[in-house]
Amino acid sequence: MGVVNVTPDSFSDGGRFLDPEAAVRHALDLIAEGADILDIGGESTRPGAAPISVDDELARLLPVIRAIRLHSGALISVDTMKPQVMRAAAEAGADIWNDVTALTWSPDSLAVAAELCCPVVLMHMQGEGGVMSAHPAYEDVTAEVTAYLANRAQSAMAAGVARESIWLDPGIGFGKTTAHSLTLMADLESVTALGFKTLLGVSRKRFIQAVDPSAEKAVDRLGGSIACALIGAEAHVDAVRAHDVRETVQALKVWAAVKDTRPL
Repeated sequence: MGVVNVTPDSFSDGGRFLDPEAAVRHALDLIAEGADILDIGGESTRPGAAPISVDDELARLLPVIRAIRLHSGALISVDTMKPQVMRAAAEAGADIWNDVTALTWSPDSLAVAAELCCPVVLMHMQGEGGVMSAHPAYEDVTAEVTAYLANRAQSAMAAGVARESIWLDPGIGFGKTTAHSLTLMADLESVTALGFKTLLGVSRKRFIQAVDPSAEKAVDRLGGSIACALIGAEAHVDAVRAHDVRETVQALKVWAAVKDTRPL
């Protein structure tokens, strides 16, 4: 899953692709580099980011989705918490709803997800976007995250979302300290064992800098991002969300080739 941020304040690319033409060029480049899915976000979900209106989010997203659809049939995921935005995005050609609030932001979210009959990513996040990193606390982060995801999956199915349409994301870095994120990375099989498809979003996350203080800038975290992608592959996640698609795809291809040649 390649990342396309059409926001002015993304932590990773700082508005480089806010212009629709630049965003579409970047999206097509990611497909050429090996992305199977494009994840397009019009509202930053970084800690402390200011919320935006439905109209502003749609003004950023829809031109990009429509233009990509003119050039490619690649799967398009939309990173939004707003059901109104996802409904309009689906009409424009988007395929997947990637919701950091696990369909809790609006009382209409579950019903809209069922109505759209599209795959939906349910992510765990402790606290709201603006304050999620203030004081995250867990007694057992792995148990609490997996229980939450299992519960949200059951709620989605009860609302009419097909089981095979549900993806789970442990939300590395979202309302979690470095220790929490590292623990979840070590325990990823607890999430994949729930029996749903799993998305892992670790690319350029701040906890990599905590491990390697020299990686102060987001673009300096490629090595750590790839290491996490490979850990995810070992834990049987189904997709990794990446900014650096070419390098991540190459690493996963080599990992898979080695796995295929191991003696039984």
